[in-house]
Amino acid sequence: MKDKCILITGSSSGIGYEITSKLLDLGAKVIGIARNYDRSKLENKNYITYKCDVSARKKLELLLKQILKSHPEINCLISNAGYGDFGPLENFSTLNIENFVSTNLTSHIVITKLLLPHFKKIKMGDIIYIGSEAGLLGAKNGTLYCAAKFGLRGFSEALSKDVARKNIRVSIINPGMVRTSFFENLNFEPGNNEENTINIKDISSTIAYILNLSRNTIVDEINLSPSKKVIKFK
Repeated sequence: MKDKCILITGSSSGIGYEITSKLLDLGAKVIGIARNYDRSKLENKNYITYKCDVSARKKLELLLKQILKSHPEINCLISNAGYGDFGPLENFSTLNIENFVSTNLTSHIVITKLLLPHFKKIKMGDIIYIGSEAGLLGAKNGTLYCAAKFGLRGFSEALSKDVARKNIRVSIINPGMVRTSFFENLNFEPGNNEENTINIKDISSTIAYILNLSRNTIVDEINLSPSKKVIKFK
């Protein structure tokens, strides 16, 4: 993993934090992007952080250009940033909808678009999207979240076919519920038992597995589910 320089969005908390920690432990260099690092206590000489709201497209584009200039060794993207919002569609304002889709779908597309010329130039790259079980099956009160995750899944599938011959591998991981800060501002959370959630370390281990495969092997998609799905309302 010491030959990997990995750009990770949403690296300061939750799944992104665990992925970052795991890959640093394995010897990778990580370039992190997050809105803030107030909760992050991760310190490592190979961890370089940048603050940016990925929904701010103009700022994101300027930042990506700066990052690629400073770190031309980047050869992997783990696109993870996002948040959850659930409820009847009519309860969301137009601005709510625009901001949600911008963060949870458009930002992934824009970051990929900005990195692809670089990956093609260096003639290799790995792109891994953190999707969701919500991208596999529609759920009540999940119109926005499912739309974004279904979109990301379709984007990943199509992109993989576009770039496979350029030595660029594209994968998407669709986890079920994980016990993280994702649920802090929601009215539901996983059940109390261990089997009601995925172990967050299994997600980071799955990513390490994908990155360690030989270059001629592409993992299109991996779905991860808890053994007993239970939702608890607050």
